[in-house]
Amino acid sequence: MEQVELRFDHASQASQTHTNLSAIRQSATGLWVAGDETATFEHLTWTGDHYGAQRTFRLTDYVNLPAGPEDEADIEGLARADGHLWLVGSHSLKRRRGKAKDPDKAADRLATVIREENRYILVRLPLGDAELPGPGAIMSGGHNLTAHLREDRHLAPFLALPGKDNGFDVEGIAVVSDRVYIGLRGPVLRGWAIVLELRLEESGRGRLRVRDLRKHFLHLRGLGVRDLCPDGDSLLVLAGPTMDLDGPVRVLRWRPGKKRTVFAEDELEIVRELPYGEGCDHPEGLVRLSDGRLMVVYDSPSPARITPAGGVLADVFTV
Repeated sequence: MEQVELRFDHASQASQTHTNLSAIRQSATGLWVAGDETATFEHLTWTGDHYGAQRTFRLTDYVNLPAGPEDEADIEGLARADGHLWLVGSHSLKRRRGKAKDPDKAADRLATVIREENRYILVRLPLGDAELPGPGAIMSGGHNLTAHLREDRHLAPFLALPGKDNGFDVEGIAVVSDRVYIGLRGPVLRGWAIVLELRLEESGRGRLRVRDLRKHFLHLRGLGVRDLCPDGDSLLVLAGPTMDLDGPVRVLRWRPGKKRTVFAEDELEIVRELPYGEGCDHPEGLVRLSDGRLMVVYDSPSPARITPAGGVLADVFTV
């Protein structure tokens, strides 16, 4: 294993993007990255010994966000394919954290569930010269992904549950040809994780809509999908806990079938077990680099990953 520094500017450090990384993809000159606490995405350029020269892009400059430019979008996945950059929000409810210092207030907080509309987005942006994004298309509002699942026999019961309670929670995207794969951290159904396969079409005025939707069930031994990444004719699945737990975390190879939708444990090849910390270093983003190695970025990085220059260390694995 090697490590490489991702160096962020002062504004991103102040908004804690570098400690909340949730998505990563390689670009022609560096990396696209996103955190889950803002409504922005970032580009980092390879400088020779680290990724830096950060450029920040506001989603609201390219699409109309349902809750406006200030609310976080909880971006949990990035994809880059066929001249486009894709971004997906978590599509999840959130429960307020209980604080042990005041048990009575903790109980009230734990009873509070919040819906934030900017989380319910799927965005496609064209990449032009120098990979600069242009005005794109969005699926959100009353036509967001969950709207197509309200009658689904597997997923409908989980739409009203917060993501960290094994509710509906998007945490990965991969785009292959005209297929958009959406990985779900939750729900996990008796050990089976779920990946949605979408085919989309434009509906005019910068909007996307679902033309076709399929579900795939992967037996990840109780883990959920934390990210997806194309790898030739396969997809790499970053698998980790769906609940608020530290591990285990592993990368598996999955070959989607054109007709099959259920994939048993022995049909998923374990590529690598990943390290994780106790209360820190949670693997959140995965990318297959052009040289074949895997890069992993972490949410809640340990202090050992924070660099003096305001960066964070990502891990690079040879497989």
